[in-house]
Amino acid sequence: MSDSVALDPVDLHLLRLLQNDARTTYRELAAEVGVAASTCLDRVARLRRSGVILGDQLRLDPAKLGRGLQALLLVQVRPHRRELIGPFVDRVKSLPESRALFHLTGPDDYLVQVAVADAADLQRLVLDEFTSRREVARVDTRLIFQQWDCGPLLPPAGN
Repeated sequence: MSDSVALDPVDLHLLRLLQNDARTTYRELAAEVGVAASTCLDRVARLRRSGVILGDQLRLDPAKLGRGLQALLLVQVRPHRRELIGPFVDRVKSLPESRALFHLTGPDDYLVQVAVADAADLQRLVLDEFTSRREVARVDTRLIFQQWDCGPLLPPAGN
């Protein structure tokens, strides 16, 4: 069963424009796409209701906020049981240092991207918030030297 939504060329054009600048006005979008502003508003609203557009985000520079060191934490949880997973995920998501959390296959159960002030702050985070938890069997830390944003997620060709 597919969760995909049928998108026509106008929808795809709107999505491409909004991905590049989510603050583009409906008037500007409508002019670029070649539809009335009210049609543009209706289409974007439909794309939001259908879950194609998940929201708008403000991106912040962690370094400018005093969190210039980023790392990936590979976390192994044992035993890997649902009653332990929920509280673990909730705790990690609540940490101000957490940037992203992924549930994985393979030897590691989770990948957590974090942003901290420095190595001492990273050590504190790992020891106090991860390895101190009973369900955490292992944390493997990888520093992020550099990060690049990739292009926008465009729908597959042919939609």
